[in-house]
Amino acid sequence: MAEAFGGYDAGGITDAAAVRRTLAGEREAYRVLVERHSNYVYRLAYRMTGNPHDAEEIVQEAFLRGYQKLQQFAGNANFGTWVYRIAANYAIDRLRQRKSDDSRRESPARKAEGESEIDPLSRVKDPAPSPERLATSAQLAEKMKEALQALTPAERTAIVMRHWDGCAIEEIAAVLKSNSSAAKNTVFRAVQKLRVALKPFAESRGAARAVGTES
Repeated sequence: MAEAFGGYDAGGITDAAAVRRTLAGEREAYRVLVERHSNYVYRLAYRMTGNPHDAEEIVQEAFLRGYQKLQQFAGNANFGTWVYRIAANYAIDRLRQRKSDDSRRESPARKAEGESEIDPLSRVKDPAPSPERLATSAQLAEKMKEALQALTPAERTAIVMRHWDGCAIEEIAAVLKSNSSAAKNTVFRAVQKLRVALKPFAESRGAARAVGTES
């Protein structure tokens, strides 16, 4: 049964109609768009940030910006794709800002201790867990989360859009404000980095199968 919002049937109004009614001053129509596309945007935001609090904030900000810029929306475009791009761009900005803030906080400590630059992948904890533990899906999810966090904001965006959400290279290029060739290279770099980061996990699973210890 379709959920209704202030007299609007969420299943009976198209995105284009909801946009037109919102621009005409019917704010309740925008709630239809939020309800219809928020889960999709949330999945993107969560995969990029790795935590629900940031993901929720990105969703809220994306739809707020979408509402404020609705006059700029091209009616022949897909609203879901449009707000998805807004969310992706905002998430990139947040990730870059956080990385910059983290670098400023860590730089004095590194200079004081005389440390050299650290590869982000070397920060991944390696407690040498047993093959049985590595065999769990939860462990794989955690390794993947760590590997994603080690990517640059652009690489993380590209890999999430391409391999989780199935976006075209042209869509990725639009979000990254680059051309298709550069977007392809960004996806490729991200894939290669993930393979390197997850290689120990894959090797441990292979060793467990070889000795028959994996459940």
